[in-house]
Amino acid sequence: MAFGREFLVLLLLLTVLDSSVYARFVVEKNSITVLSPERLRSKHDGSIGNFGVPDYGGTMMGSVLYPDKGTNGCNSFEGDKPFKPRSSHPTIVLLDRGDCYFALKAWNAQQGGAAAVLVADSIDEPLITMDSPEENTDSQGYIEKITIPSVLIEKSFGESLKKALLKGDDVVIRLDWTESMPHPDERVEYELWTNSNDECGVRCDEQMDFVKNFRGHAQILEKGGYTQFTPHYITWYCPEAFILSKQCKSQCINHGRYCAPDPEQDFGEGYEGKDVVIENLRQICVHRVANESNRSWVWWDFVTDFHIRCSMKEKKYSKDCAEDIIKSLGLPIEKVKKCMGDPDADVENEVLKIEQDLQVGRGSRGDVTILPTLVINNVQYRGKLERTAVLKAICAGFKETTEPRVCLSADIETNECQERNGGCWMDSRSNISACKDTFRGRVCECPVVNGVQYHGDGYTSCEAVGPARCMMNNGGCWTDTRNGKTFSACSESEVKGCHCPPGFQGDGHTCEDINECKEGLACQCDGCTCKNTWGSYDCKCKGDLLYIMDQDTCIARNSSKYAWFLTFLVLACIAGAGLAGYIFYKYRLRSYMDSEIMAIMSQYMPLDNQQNEAQPLRQGSLV
Repeated sequence: MAFGREFLVLLLLLTVLDSSVYARFVVEKNSITVLSPERLRSKHDGSIGNFGVPDYGGTMMGSVLYPDKGTNGCNSFEGDKPFKPRSSHPTIVLLDRGDCYFALKAWNAQQGGAAAVLVADSIDEPLITMDSPEENTDSQGYIEKITIPSVLIEKSFGESLKKALLKGDDVVIRLDWTESMPHPDERVEYELWTNSNDECGVRCDEQMDFVKNFRGHAQILEKGGYTQFTPHYITWYCPEAFILSKQCKSQCINHGRYCAPDPEQDFGEGYEGKDVVIENLRQICVHRVANESNRSWVWWDFVTDFHIRCSMKEKKYSKDCAEDIIKSLGLPIEKVKKCMGDPDADVENEVLKIEQDLQVGRGSRGDVTILPTLVINNVQYRGKLERTAVLKAICAGFKETTEPRVCLSADIETNECQERNGGCWMDSRSNISACKDTFRGRVCECPVVNGVQYHGDGYTSCEAVGPARCMMNNGGCWTDTRNGKTFSACSESEVKGCHCPPGFQGDGHTCEDINECKEGLACQCDGCTCKNTWGSYDCKCKGDLLYIMDQDTCIARNSSKYAWFLTFLVLACIAGAGLAGYIFYKYRLRSYMDSEIMAIMSQYMPLDNQQNEAQPLRQGSLV
């Protein structure tokens, strides 16, 4: 582990020192004009910070303020927005260099209400570029939140501004970025130096977030012919003394000519540097092949999908995963392979050789030394690599009055789903698609159609789930109708999956009739004959026998008739006995009822002879 890290440091040092004779880092500048007081009127250069949002193509006029306390800006300023504008001009805060990161100074000034930051150098030296720290361990993530421009100025200029402010002068300056971005013609040429590795920390996360968010803008500009975009990838080479070492062999291709650092900085495990170099080479060739077919913008789709589907963090970073994406985007994979060449050959790789040559700055552009780096019209972009900030910088590169509409309005809509369905899953039978058009470009996401949810990765598969799934294209399952009979592999009793119905076999998406007769699954009884039908079968017995399917057997038809006769006879006897019982019961009940009625009547209604004997008694009772 320790040896691996030492070797990596040595590798990088040697490759950098070997090219140091020609190395040249260009400081990108904007102009600063002092408008008042009169005695200070002058024009100066400022170094654009590599964070925040420079106003490319624009200007800003404001009043300079030098804090009474905390002039280095390393701590939060006291009070609620102490740098709120005191006049019609916004406040531009002047801070001293030293004691903390440049980016932290800008963040604290922004929190205090500043519209821009000037950082005065602490020593007399040529201007340098203020960069953000490699790793941001701050819990607030302040670097990504900086939205104001930052400029480093020379020590002498800073001292003159401080003296005027201490005298009570109202110092007004104009920051001008109109000439920071060349705009020679009606087309902007820009390039992004990036990396396919997603295990390099904050820098990798920044560049991948930018690619995903800027894709929609980039594709509109490219399709309209407004821009010419080219991706690039940095590689190193192995010093000759180490070419045959185990470390160079694992980190380099083409016999040590093209190398990349180990992603995990551990030569003993995980992915190797040569895996990164090969994938970088593949992504360059994807752009080249796409550009040959006038579809250069497909690179943005490939890189975005690769980051989602083939992440190194998820152990999916592989050739097979990359080639699946190439196929889904309709690119000829053989051409991509031919472009890549043989990584094991002891010869120069034509594509990567060009990339290494381009890393060295020429003309007004300096060497590319950090990732990611954006170059617009041969000038390295400074500032946060963020969608709207970069769009503004690119638009500043157009010749005046030739800007495309995208530069004049933030209301951008792409239409990637109309071309090859954006490389997403689609059911052509029902025209259901996983491609969704968004402001930032298409996404592949399984849809919800008429309340039915589809699940899957959105790229290669989507499957309807839920009780109502069979209503939508039969749930994506097999179905067929023959001779008036319909069979389906979709069951509403199951929330997902396709299963062939009884009598069929297959994966549920395709089902074939089972020949029960041929497979020996039916009609095994002695003397039976079998005939296969679609989804079932018919069996017949020899002679006058009757086939019983459940028992797979034959029985005599005569015995069956006798059994029916016997059953009828028994039922008839039972019915006769019941009828006799009913008649007998009814007769007895009627006799019983008659006797009871007579008994009751005899008590209250005596017969005629009984009435005559009782008459005197009844008359005497009236006296």
